[in-house]
Amino acid sequence: MLNSIKTKTFKTLIIALILSSTSGFAQTESLWDKASGWVKELNLSDETKETTVTSLITSHLTAVRNWHNSHSFEEVPAGINPRTGEKLSDLDRSIIADSAMPDSVHTDLMTGLNTNLTENQVEFILDKYTIGKLDFTMKAYREIVPYLKSYEEAELIKNLKEAREMAIDFKSMKQISAIFEIYKTKNEQYLNSNGRNWHKMYKTYVNKMKAQKARNQ
Repeated sequence: MLNSIKTKTFKTLIIALILSSTSGFAQTESLWDKASGWVKELNLSDETKETTVTSLITSHLTAVRNWHNSHSFEEVPAGINPRTGEKLSDLDRSIIADSAMPDSVHTDLMTGLNTNLTENQVEFILDKYTIGKLDFTMKAYREIVPYLKSYEEAELIKNLKEAREMAIDFKSMKQISAIFEIYKTKNEQYLNSNGRNWHKMYKTYVNKMKAQKARNQ
């Protein structure tokens, strides 16, 4: 009972410190609970480290939320994408607005995680932020690309890890998915430039799935 009271009191103090530069106790407490749930899955067996990491993640989630909520996509002019010439979508504009968040928000989180956790534990937390999109996408690549070579897989994973780390600084799942699309396109270009034909492989895969579905009906 006493330990429970101490834990709740310490949690309140940490949230109060985070709120010294933010607002909304209830919302930040909810983010604390989210972060705490992720950290508990690590089974750190170190209460101090657990609290430190939970605080790091909560501070980051709070900063991302606050920046997103205070920087509307409407602040970004509805111009064109200079690479494609296409008109910027509302999603594009929201990503531009949110990507202007100070780099220190990202750096503080990653420095703290790498200081307190192992590489695998850091990756676990990043997967939590991005709902396991890296593994899900790699599973698809392994099904689509025949006889995927080890060096090809290594390159695809490297790019998806970059996508995952970039994506954690965005609030909505639509934004996170859009960040992954950037790197999925990069992976498709890599495969095409190394003797593969992504369009043909993907079409073959889709036809295979359609045939399989037809047989099962």
